[in-house]
Amino acid sequence: MADDSLFLIDIERILREKAAGYYKYIPAFLVTYLKKIIHQEELNVFLYESRDKLGVDFLEACLAFLDMKIELKGEENLPKDGLYTFVSNHPLGGQDGVALGYVLGRHYDGKVKYLVNDLLMNLRGLAPLCIPINKTGKQAKDFPLMVEAGFRSENQLIMFPAGICSRRQRGIIKDLDWKKTFVVKSVQTQRDVVPIHFNGHNSDFFYNLANTCKNLGIKFNIAMLYLVDEMFKNRHKTFTVTIGKPISWQTFDKSRTPAQWAEYVKDIVYKL
Repeated sequence: MADDSLFLIDIERILREKAAGYYKYIPAFLVTYLKKIIHQEELNVFLYESRDKLGVDFLEACLAFLDMKIELKGEENLPKDGLYTFVSNHPLGGQDGVALGYVLGRHYDGKVKYLVNDLLMNLRGLAPLCIPINKTGKQAKDFPLMVEAGFRSENQLIMFPAGICSRRQRGIIKDLDWKKTFVVKSVQTQRDVVPIHFNGHNSDFFYNLANTCKNLGIKFNIAMLYLVDEMFKNRHKTFTVTIGKPISWQTFDKSRTPAQWAEYVKDIVYKL
């Protein structure tokens, strides 16, 4: 019989591993609250029922669980041959990752990889599609090597260059600055970049919380803890995914810095 810990979410275990020095000081009521806002019981029922599904099949099961439909525009812009870096805005933090992985995974016979937060490696069904990134922990020294391996692989790469999901600034919901990594590595490995726009938004509560934490100078991304709850609020919806035309890697020349090119691509995404 399979070890349930391989694919079930266990907040207490994650806290013990991720916050070992602080775990004994975390009050029980807070652990209980965390289990509630990440819907641990509901998710674990789903994870148990889909325990035999891996990769794109797991993403398909996620779509069904979330009762989520995708309206795809610009499918003709998906290249048939070659290796590409697919970059998207990150409005939701859950459904957008599932949807892009599913659309691109089906199109490219499962040969896709996400560059994602290593916490998602706890999801057994998703793990085969992930190159885990933890820039602050013990993997920090391996980060450049893992990114390099991803770009040198025979997989299409999916990236959310903002790193975190969109925030509301001056009344507009939009990604924060895009990191330049996708530009630098795409040029080095001669991968054209395909821009993608995902249409959606989280709740007012989420954006207000994120902005309050920022205004108070709180460094820890508390809003991230509510992303699963936001995912549940976004169930039973249809989302529009728009694929833009590939941008040749030769476009990213010395006339701008990599960071400026990253913002250039971000602007293209928001015009799709």
